[in-house]
Amino acid sequence: MQFRDLQKQYNTLKPDIDQAVSQVLASSNFISGPQVTQLEEELAAYTGTKHCITCANGTDALTLALMVWDIGPGDAVFVPDFTFFASAEAPALQGAAPVFVDVEEDTFNISPASLEEAVLRVKEEGKLVPRVVVAVDLFGQPANYPEIRKIAEKYGLLILEDAAQGFGGRIGDKKACSFGDISTTSFFPAKPLGCYGDGGAVFTDNEEWAGLLRSYRVHGKGADKYDNVRIGVNSRLDTLQAAVLLVKLRALREYELDRVNLAACRYTEGFEGWGDYIKTPVVKDGFYSSWAQYSVLLRDEEMRDGLQAFLKEKGIPTMIYYPKTMSRQTAFKGTGCVMTDLSAAQDLCRRVLAFPMHPCITEKEQGQVTEEVKAFLKNRGK
Repeated sequence: MQFRDLQKQYNTLKPDIDQAVSQVLASSNFISGPQVTQLEEELAAYTGTKHCITCANGTDALTLALMVWDIGPGDAVFVPDFTFFASAEAPALQGAAPVFVDVEEDTFNISPASLEEAVLRVKEEGKLVPRVVVAVDLFGQPANYPEIRKIAEKYGLLILEDAAQGFGGRIGDKKACSFGDISTTSFFPAKPLGCYGDGGAVFTDNEEWAGLLRSYRVHGKGADKYDNVRIGVNSRLDTLQAAVLLVKLRALREYELDRVNLAACRYTEGFEGWGDYIKTPVVKDGFYSSWAQYSVLLRDEEMRDGLQAFLKEKGIPTMIYYPKTMSRQTAFKGTGCVMTDLSAAQDLCRRVLAFPMHPCITEKEQGQVTEEVKAFLKNRGK
């Protein structure tokens, strides 16, 4: 059993992917080929945004957004404490201070109440200027943007949507990658929409910002790549990855999202009645998840670690997302202050465990997971 079976997905899409890759090889247009432009147009149309600017990876996507807003020293950037390193790394790299915010236990996403508390504390201290909130769509579910937007407007914050895991999710009819003033995603292979290497994209409705993004991603180019009007970076999505993504985007739209949501329902139904020992993830009313991960919470750290070891013996892979909060990462010592109670995020790190989840997972495989989990809980958990 694979945690995320990319090989099975490739075998399903093999004829179309092989043909798409062969076309790129035959044309030998490996950088900025027509497939890149086509992908950007299709991604913008899918998400309902005016502009999509692809780039080399999801971390660069975050960095490019912060460059457009001129985020740097003296600026406070509010980041959930429970997320992947890049969400806070990008602002720190620009010289800004990451201010860590607690999350909601049921959705794993940033807590609007904790966000407002952090903003008020920064303003009271007067050492930093509140500028940006990085709202992460963790594990596939969009953050609570209706509430986050109220806070952002109240305190003059820009919203940077980190939809690295959220592509395909939505609130009502509005899709992930359209909630931020600028939004980003990642095409890392294990993401809901993944390529066969690294890749990322930035989305915005702002014409001026879109122009700056296109410039910054190619060495700050002006009229052409030899006319450099600002200091930029080298962050292009190559044509081969764009060709792969065009095929996988069609699959995601046509059936993969339906399949992962069905798989999530199977897991949740399989653990009904075991709530004293295992807590299944919650999708808010009106929200839709793309299920980048299916992460549960065990009763305590001892039970979580014991279950992970037990499942490994049974040939069932699991992952811990995440074993350490951002505020406890060595790299962030001295870059800013932890200003709020972060107890929920810290508790999640002790209890969270992710089970195999992908569009090609079978009912039989999921049945094996749920039965082995319940066997462990019955014999050692109860």
